[in-house]
Amino acid sequence: MKIRILAAALLAAPMLAPAQTLPSKEPAKKDAARGAPLATVNGVAIPRARGEALLNQQKARGAPDNDQTRSMIREELVNREVLMQEAQKSGVARSPEVAGQLDLARQEIIISAYLRDWVRKHPVSDADVQKEYDRVRAEQGDKEYRARHILVETEDQAKQVVAELKKGAKFDELAAKNSKDPGSKDRGGDLDWHGPSDFDRSFSEAMMKLEKGKYTEMPVRTRFGYHVIQLDDVRSGRFPSLAEVRPRIQQQLTQIRIDELVKGLRGKAKVE
Repeated sequence: MKIRILAAALLAAPMLAPAQTLPSKEPAKKDAARGAPLATVNGVAIPRARGEALLNQQKARGAPDNDQTRSMIREELVNREVLMQEAQKSGVARSPEVAGQLDLARQEIIISAYLRDWVRKHPVSDADVQKEYDRVRAEQGDKEYRARHILVETEDQAKQVVAELKKGAKFDELAAKNSKDPGSKDRGGDLDWHGPSDFDRSFSEAMMKLEKGKYTEMPVRTRFGYHVIQLDDVRSGRFPSLAEVRPRIQQQLTQIRIDELVKGLRGKAKVE
C-alpha cells in the first residue's frame, strides 16, 4: 500500500519529498505556536499532535527532525485522512473484524505506554547490570567447549545409545541415526564452540566434567529430553567486556522485571 511505502520513505532518500510541498519555516513555527491543525481535509482537521507522534516514531528510527521530514509526515497524514474518510463512507469500519482489530490496537498502545512509564519509574541500575555481568562471567568462565550430543526422548533410549558406544559404535553415526536434534544430527551431533552458559545447567555441568574424547555414561536430562554428550575439545575463550553487553543485559533484566510484574498482577487477579 502507498501508506506503508510513504511511512518507510521517511527513513529513506530525502528526494522522495517533492520540493513544492516543503513549507516555509516561519509559517510552520507560527502554526505550531498557535496549535493550528497540521492540515484540513474536506473540513476535517488533522491534529498537530498526530504529526508529532508520527515524527517521534520516525526519530526513534533515525530520521532527522527537519522541514523535509515534517513535510513528508504532513503528506503521509493527509493521504491517511483521505483514505480514512473513504473507509468510513464504505462502512468497513463498522465490521466486527475491524472493531476487533481496533480493540486490540488500542489495548496494545495503552499497555505499551504503561510499561514504558513503569520501566522509567523502575529502572535497571548500573549495579544490577554489573551484578548480572559478574554472575554470567563466573558461570561462563574463560573456556569454550566443543561438544557433540545425541538427543533422545527417554532415558532408556539414551542408555541404549551408551551401550552401543561401549560396543564400539561411532558417536557421529549414532547421532545421525538416533538424535532428534535437527540442528546437529546431520553433523554427527556437533554443537560447535560454546560457553557453558549457552546450555542448560545440567548439560553444561556434565560436559565440563568430561575429559576430551570421553562421553557421558549416564544420560543427562534437560527440558529437551535425554542427552548423551561427548566432549571433543576445550579452548581459552574471550569473555566480552561489560560495555559490549550492557545493552543486552539491561534489556534482559528489564524483560525479567516486566515478566515478574505480569506474574504478580496475574496472581492478584480474579480469572474465571
